Amino acid sequence: MTDASATAARRPGEQVLTALGLNAPALDPADASPHSFPGGGRWRTEIPSCEGPEALAVVLKEASRLDVPIHRISQGSGVWMLTDAEITEMVESTGERDIELCLFTGPRGTWDIGGSTRTDSRGAGLRARGHDAVAGCIEDAVRATELGVKCLLVADEGVLWTLHRARAAGIIPADTTLKVSALIGPVNPAAYAVYERLGGDSINVPSDLTLDHLTEIRRVSGAPMDMYIEAPDDLGGYVRMYEVAELIRRGAPLYLKFGLSKAPGIYPYGHHMRELTLATAKERVRRGRLALDLLARHGADGDMAPLGSRLPGDLQRFEISS
Repeated sequence: MTDASATAARRPGEQVLTALGLNAPALDPADASPHSFPGGGRWRTEIPSCEGPEALAVVLKEASRLDVPIHRISQGSGVWMLTDAEITEMVESTGERDIELCLFTGPRGTWDIGGSTRTDSRGAGLRARGHDAVAGCIEDAVRATELGVKCLLVADEGVLWTLHRARAAGIIPADTTLKVSALIGPVNPAAYAVYERLGGDSINVPSDLTLDHLTEIRRVSGAPMDMYIEAPDDLGGYVRMYEVAELIRRGAPLYLKFGLSKAPGIYPYGHHMRELTLATAKERVRRGRLALDLLARHGADGDMAPLGSRLPGDLQRFEISS
């Protein structure tokens, strides 16, 4: 059954436009997602592209100053770009605040020697090329989880399935969550369901999916969805802040990702990009505050999942053969 609060929000400009005879068609209750996070709530928050302890400190300080609740912080350069000491510091800092830390796994095709990713078709994309690339991702995953990281960001279907099998076998902790990257995000309900069955615990969809696309996905899968409310330029630069309430209504359970357009790429991060990285980390939190303020003005800021919640609930999986 659809949560009644999912249809209670005021739509942008609704009263004024109705008074002028320009009211929009009524929302269809059948479009609303019937799903929510385990333990309650229909949306969580994520600050992406937090590339190390110093950027993390900036994010946490700004989140405290602007009163931005954070469920998850993710990093994009990769586990291999951080020292053990840096990972440990990030684990401890997020752990103190009960925030999930998600680190990207291993080699990816765009940093590989393969020429296909540099063709007009961008063939193979971010995927792990060959056995050694998969092995590198698994090495990253084992190292990160041994240091206390509980969420891994994945950009390859084979790596996802391998890590799911490793999780089921007890090689990495059973409560490790696997997040599918926006860089390979599914664009139809059948593909979304496949990523869930391969082991995805939250699945990033491209920010150019329509509202109807989200409803179509929710008719086949309740796996948590991640979506950039503002996407980086290399993912389209879309800004969908005014649709946040409707994105939640259609896409719940939904992670609201506060990205940043009109900003240079920072992957793989190094200290030569320090000032840019710290400035953009701070601004991502401010973008989050703007989106949360908008939700509040529209009466749609209820139903946030409890802070500290991170597990996805019961999901559908492919059978693992012995």
